[in-house]
Amino acid sequence: MKRAVLTLILLASSAAAGAQTKLTLPEALERALRVNNTVERSRIEATVADQNRKLLLSSILPQVQFTGSAIRNSTQVAFGTGADAATVLPENDWNYRVVLSQPVYAGLREKRAYDQAKIGTVNARLGVHETEDAILLRVASNYLGVANADANIAIEQRNIGLAEKRRTQSDAFYQAGEVTKVDVLRAETAIKASQRLLATAQQQREAAVSGLREDLDLTGDIAVTPPDNALAPLPDEQMLMTRAESSRPDIAVAQNNIRIAELEVLKQRGGRLPVVTFDAGYIDQKAAFPASRYGYGAFRFSVPIWDSNQVNLRVATAKEREEQAKLLLEDAKTAAHEDVRKAITDLHSADTTLQLAKEQLAAADAEYAQAFELYRAQESTSLDLATSELSLADARRAVASETLNHNLAQLRVWYAAGAIKEAVGVGATQQ
Repeated sequence: MKRAVLTLILLASSAAAGAQTKLTLPEALERALRVNNTVERSRIEATVADQNRKLLLSSILPQVQFTGSAIRNSTQVAFGTGADAATVLPENDWNYRVVLSQPVYAGLREKRAYDQAKIGTVNARLGVHETEDAILLRVASNYLGVANADANIAIEQRNIGLAEKRRTQSDAFYQAGEVTKVDVLRAETAIKASQRLLATAQQQREAAVSGLREDLDLTGDIAVTPPDNALAPLPDEQMLMTRAESSRPDIAVAQNNIRIAELEVLKQRGGRLPVVTFDAGYIDQKAAFPASRYGYGAFRFSVPIWDSNQVNLRVATAKEREEQAKLLLEDAKTAAHEDVRKAITDLHSADTTLQLAKEQLAAADAEYAQAFELYRAQESTSLDLATSELSLADARRAVASETLNHNLAQLRVWYAAGAIKEAVGVGATQQ
């Protein structure tokens, strides 16, 4: 009985593992934003940054502490006698106190640290945006890779069909004594070559599916629907560069880092200013001296007189960091502009090569049709037919390959401009 149950469980597991998931490109991208662990880690990091902001805010809010003690002394000390006796050191002593502490002024260093933490929270959220964009590009690339592998599998199956058609014709001629066995063997060789390429296409598909499974938290096979290339029309290059400057998370982070560096300079300069705090407390103790119960309130301050030039050195260091941040912003903008230029160049090249591949396919298709009719009429040799067959097969592969390159080039243009979500039509950053 147990063995039968175990067998059923294993069969159910195998069926689940072998289940096929059908996805469209928008469905795959939406799922990636929901379940991808890399995206989720970046969101957790944003939550951590926000908690750090709250922690810094709490450091400038009132703090209340309760402390107490119970003490056994080796002796008891009292002044006076009789009704006038006052114990200053009881043998068994106890006390407790409640103390409120409130920072009043520290050169605005706490406020500037809090402002830095707020910007850090914004940067963490921008990091989520950047991570989501990268995951969307990766998932879209793998999805298109699966679609391209499916197309290549279909192409190789059609190429096998061409070779089998030639083998059938060659075998008929051979049986009739019109050609030698060489023609049949050439067709067999072409079949095996296409079968080998079919196996390669199947392996490439599994590699792309594996990447999708990892990013989408799926098991089993994945069936994809070929995308319809319905991306938004691309603006001109200058508009894309402007969009990149305003939308790319890395540029926004670099701009925010300049503000963080400016606040750091001001924060370090605050080290030259006085520190003022307010304390208030209530004390209850067994000893009656100076009083068994009393409260107090106090303003305390400290003024730096000489610190061996430490504040000046910290300010100088902060200024250098500020200059570094400005240079990093310039680098980020330059990189964004070049990413857009390169992506547009790649897209133009992909447009040209795809159009040429389609024209090549049309010519190769017409050539093959004529070559087969001539071979069937025995007006051309099997070498002529094999050459045209190979040209047609190569043209089919070229169209599939250039279609993939064109689709990826379009996505990379939008990614370089920081607008891939808009291009693929998926949701904004989720928090």
